[in-house]
Amino acid sequence: MKGLFSVIWISGMSGSGKSTLANYVKDVYQNKGFRVRIIDGDDVRDNDNEKLNFSRKDVEFNNLRIARLCLELKEKDFNLILVPVISPYDDVRKKTRSLLDPYYNLIYLETSIDILKKRDTKGLYKKAKEGLIKGLTGVDDPYEIPENADLIIDTDGISVSDAVRDIIIHLKNNNLIK
Repeated sequence: MKGLFSVIWISGMSGSGKSTLANYVKDVYQNKGFRVRIIDGDDVRDNDNEKLNFSRKDVEFNNLRIARLCLELKEKDFNLILVPVISPYDDVRKKTRSLLDPYYNLIYLETSIDILKKRDTKGLYKKAKEGLIKGLTGVDDPYEIPENADLIIDTDGISVSDAVRDIIIHLKNNNLIK
């Protein structure tokens, strides 16, 4: 599969399903022989020696670092890079797109705050309500809905398998992967 390369940037608030969908899509394409990698925003932030928090400056730094890592993986003949990352600021998403074009494709997972609070897989919304954390995206820090998403999936009323199917169809229809 040498030569084929796409970056699928999956943006949405905590609990929207970014990592879940990325893992399923990865499995589908790895089983077809593609070289696939997931770059999770939390993992990159946590594995660095620098102490990054969730300030706008640190979020931008982390997102741009992920974009550069994607380009490094292109040179190592990976075919598909999946990036499940909150990426809450539209101007930062535009910067990552400009760094990664023509390989960049943005998928926005739209999910209501009520559903996110019910899922609350990391307990973040509960902690924010209790005042234990500040600056949570979508609660007391903004999530700017993407102006230029290539695909929008409303994860409120769709199964994981249907969302994965929608992503795979999108990738095929846009010749992002064969």
